[in-house]
Parts: sequence; C-alpha cells; structure tokens
Amino acid sequence: MPRQERAVRTRALLLKSAAECIKEHGYDGSSTTDVLRRAGVTRGALYFHFPSKEALADAIVEYQKPLLQPLSSECPLQTVIDLTLSYARMLQTDVILQAAVRLVTEETSYQPGVRPYVWSQETAGDLLRQARDQGELLPHTDPGEVASLVVGAFTGIQLLSQLATGRADLLHRVCVLWRTMLPGIAAPGLLLRLRTDEQRAEELVQVDRAHGRVPCDAG
Repeated sequence: MPRQERAVRTRALLLKSAAECIKEHGYDGSSTTDVLRRAGVTRGALYFHFPSKEALADAIVEYQKPLLQPLSSECPLQTVIDLTLSYARMLQTDVILQAAVRLVTEETSYQPGVRPYVWSQETAGDLLRQARDQGELLPHTDPGEVASLVVGAFTGIQLLSQLATGRADLLHRVCVLWRTMLPGIAAPGLLLRLRTDEQRAEELVQVDRAHGRVPCDAG
C-alpha cells in the first residue's frame, strides 16, 4: 500500500476509534491509550496525526462542518429542511457524528473552539434570508428568529430521541417538526412542494456520499 494511502487510512482509523471511545465513555472518560488499544496502532502513529487528545476531539467536531454547509440553494427553504434531514439520518448511525454531538453538548474539560451551533445557525439564517428575498416565506417571518428556533428545536429533539430510543426515531421526529412548523412560515404556493419525508433524507445522504462529504461506510 502506498505510504500516503496508508497514512490516510491510519488517520481515519484513529478518528473512528477515538469517536467510539468518546461516544461510549465521554471525553474525560477516554484516554489516548484507550484509542491506541482500539485502533491497534502505535503511539508514534497517533502523534503523527494528532498531537493530543484535544486535537482528536477537535477533528471529530470539525467532521460535522461539511454536513452543515449546503450543496445547493435553488430553493433556500428546502435546503434548510434538507440540512436537518440529512444530518438527522447520519446521526442515527455515524459514530463520529455521534461523538461530535456528545463533545459539544456535555460539560467536560474539553472546550471546542467553535461550537457547531454557530455554524448551523449562521448557515440557516443566510438561507432563510435568501428564502425571504425570493418570496418563499410568509411576510411576517423573521429569518434570524426562525434559524434560532430550528437549531434549538433540532438540538432538543435529538437529545430527547437519544434518551427515548437511542435516536431510532430521530428522523421521524425531525419530519414531524417541519410538518408542524412550515404552515407558519412558508408561502402557501410553496408549501405543498416542500419535501419533509424520510425518503428525502435517504436520497440526501447518497448525494453527500457522492460528493465526498461523508465516508461511503458511514451512515
């Protein structure tokens, strides 16, 4: 195997192994020794890619960033919906994403430099302002307020779903959220054309994989 390919695979293995440890035991309950034991690599290999446990955690949190950026915004309101659907679907099965969520929602000694809530709220706000300008929203709708509501509601829903079913029903809950919210924010002419179904989420994950935003074996 070429050296560069081997390095890429080792980094991916370390990231997944660290994510499994953090998902199961939290940041403070995991050590680099635990990661090495799970990954089956040397400490030198670990430090070549990640100089510290904090660096591993940073990489796990950063893993989310591409998933919070839109591929297309032809219909900005649908794009906001799509981002939540694809993220919810990935969160059900992707151990790195699950670890990332635990890292940014638990009070631990780890403090991420930028919380994904900032990324997601800014992205949703920008898209919703585009939606307003294109006449996709009802006149009274404030894009910033809706963005804050969507991010807050999603955060609460994923936590409740995790506690209730291990996130097995997360995608369904997110679909229900949108079906409940949209009549209060979407222009009537657009409302019936918006997709909030679980099949849409499956299609979006396939698109993400095709564009290399997530590994083919994730989700």
